[in-house]
Formats: sequence, structure tokens, C-alpha cells
Amino acid sequence: MFDDLEPAKPAGAVLGEDLSRLSCEELEERLGALDQEKDRVSAELKSKRAGRDAADSIFAR
Repeated sequence: MFDDLEPAKPAGAVLGEDLSRLSCEELEERLGALDQEKDRVSAELKSKRAGRDAADSIFAR
């Protein structure tokens, strides 16, 4: 009945969140998720840099 009054929990890891309440298993899961996110961000950054470098090579002539 009052479920809709509870604040929504954020999805995924929250930067700066208090980690002391998490178990070892939860911390390991969090590290895995953060590693995957780091890889995803790195791939996007690499792609954007390649696009920018290609544009620079065309317009630098």
C-alpha cells in the first residue's frame, strides 16, 4: 500500500557511496561491474578519438 512512498534505490554503483555496509561478495560484484563499465567507457572514448582524428586529418589539409 505504501510501497510507492519509499524512495527509489539507485541502479548500479553510486560514486562515493559508503562501502562499509557491503559484504565481501557485494564488493566483489561491484568491482566486476565497475571493471566492465571502465572497459565500456574506454571503448567509447577510443571510438570518439578515432572519429575526431579522422575529421582532423580531412580538415587539416
